Amino acid sequence: MTTDSPTPDTGAELLPIATPARTRAALRTLIRPDRGLALTGIGILVASTAVGLLVQPLLGRIVDIVADGRPAGDLTLPVVLLVAVAVVQGLTTTLGLTRIARLGETVLARLRERFVERALNLPADRLERAGAGDLTARVTGDVARVAEAVRSALPEMARSVLAILLTLGALALLDVRFLLAALLAVPVQLLTARWYVRRALTLYADQRVANGAQQQQLLETIGGAVTVRGHRLEEQHTERSAGRSRKAVDLTMRSVNLVLGFYGRLHIAEYIGLAAVLIAGFWLVRDGAVSIGTATAAALYFHSLFGPVNAALVLLDDAQSAAAGLARLVGVTDLADQPEPAAGEPAAGEPEAGKAAAGKAAPASVPRQRIASSEAAVTVHAVSHAYGPGRPVLHEVSLTLEPGEHVALVGTSGAGKSTLARIVAGVQEPTSGTVTAPAGTGSAAAGAGEHPVVLVTQEVHVFTGTLAEDLRLARPDASDADLHTALATVHALDWAEALPDGLATVVGEGGHRLDPARAQQLALARLVLADPALAVLDEATAEAGSAGARVLERSAEAALAGRTALVVAHRLTQAVAADRVVVLEAGRVVESGPHDELRDADGPYAALWRAWSGSRTTAPHP
Repeated sequence: MTTDSPTPDTGAELLPIATPARTRAALRTLIRPDRGLALTGIGILVASTAVGLLVQPLLGRIVDIVADGRPAGDLTLPVVLLVAVAVVQGLTTTLGLTRIARLGETVLARLRERFVERALNLPADRLERAGAGDLTARVTGDVARVAEAVRSALPEMARSVLAILLTLGALALLDVRFLLAALLAVPVQLLTARWYVRRALTLYADQRVANGAQQQQLLETIGGAVTVRGHRLEEQHTERSAGRSRKAVDLTMRSVNLVLGFYGRLHIAEYIGLAAVLIAGFWLVRDGAVSIGTATAAALYFHSLFGPVNAALVLLDDAQSAAAGLARLVGVTDLADQPEPAAGEPAAGEPEAGKAAAGKAAPASVPRQRIASSEAAVTVHAVSHAYGPGRPVLHEVSLTLEPGEHVALVGTSGAGKSTLARIVAGVQEPTSGTVTAPAGTGSAAAGAGEHPVVLVTQEVHVFTGTLAEDLRLARPDASDADLHTALATVHALDWAEALPDGLATVVGEGGHRLDPARAQQLALARLVLADPALAVLDEATAEAGSAGARVLERSAEAALAGRTALVVAHRLTQAVAADRVVVLEAGRVVESGPHDELRDADGPYAALWRAWSGSRTTAPHP
């Protein structure tokens, strides 16, 4: 179960945060595969701590030998035993902590993998509503907090708790009155822990949200720096950034004051407990109930509790911070969980109509209504979508794409073209209505490809690595010949082979820079390798500029050959080449038909055509 995150003043709908019960359940699930490692690690630490408890009685024995005036030779045995205890405890502690650390790193790796996997499968519109800052803060700050806790707090906490329990047992063995005296510190320590925990969890959760809002503001300001300067909004955005930074700093200072108060209360508990044990020792020695050495051992036992008790309570700081971070990570993994399949749909893990993001489109869970029987390649029935209350984008749109048909979506900005394309591609689910696309149409039916649907957007991404590795993201088992064929299909082989190291050239961040047209051809080559039954192009040639537009259009036409395609047309030359043109206005289909028919009908498409072709000296040819 998850709860919605507190929404900062960014207006974003933040990703959810898991409840404490759900976080604990998720943690148990993560640890379950390594229960054996956890049990052996704890068992070794128990043995190590038990051996270490022999130090205080041995020191007490030395005190008794000296107090009784015995020969110096009597000190040999306790001293040798002290050395042996140190060696054995050192070896067993190292072994036990190593196994606990290995457990922690394994669980952390499993958590990271699950988080990344689920985050990549979140619907794109959900991420857009949350904002990049929230997800960035979770994948950086929250993962770092959990990692720090796993590497330092977890082993130390395990060791401290064991030391406390066994030391209290040892005090009882010396004399139960020593234990009762030591327990006088417990009420103060428990009240301190309760006081701290009740304040820390909320405070650290608020702190993480504030950090996410701060990062979101910085990302928005830096990403839109040109626009900010163009509209002279520097002071306004600086003030927003400063305000969110001040909020994050204020919460940090509150956490510092909380920790200082926490330490002060712990020191009071230590004073009460040590004073009580010393007084009990004085009375017991005076009455002859115990020896001076035994009273010394009891005092040393309680003094040795300072470290473990303080460590355990102080580690509550790390634990609360890590728990807040873990809850935010689990909230994301739960949000991306697959829903229960409806009747006639495949269960989790069964083959289903998938999709591959050949461009920058984020992968998303396949909408529940996507699998259905139909002779058409795609059927959109009464699809409506809104990005929030009172913000409708699509209104009961119905559309059918026949197998092998190329359909161009046209319309003015804001008509809902990209939203409809993303719904058809499975990147986001409609608010209402259904989209059916049978698995086994087009080229995928022939066994050539694994992805029935591929979406290419204008915002393509060149991943860091060699050009060949970038291409194989669409088909990992592709041979070099397959890569050359895909590049040749989209008219990109010449420039690819002309790179310094050919397909072995490193591209992406820090590598050889590809201009927008070549990056888009790379995305189209990935589409060819994925070989989908249905290809959705969302203004995939828009980033090339006028010079590269015709080249990219030829590349797109070649990539779409032989498959069903839905193309959001940035240039109406794409509509001319399509089998059918669908015109959207304000989220509704207002016209549908071949280019020539709609051009001569003097309707909305004809108006778009006149406006577009009139701005050019020569009308484009199909």
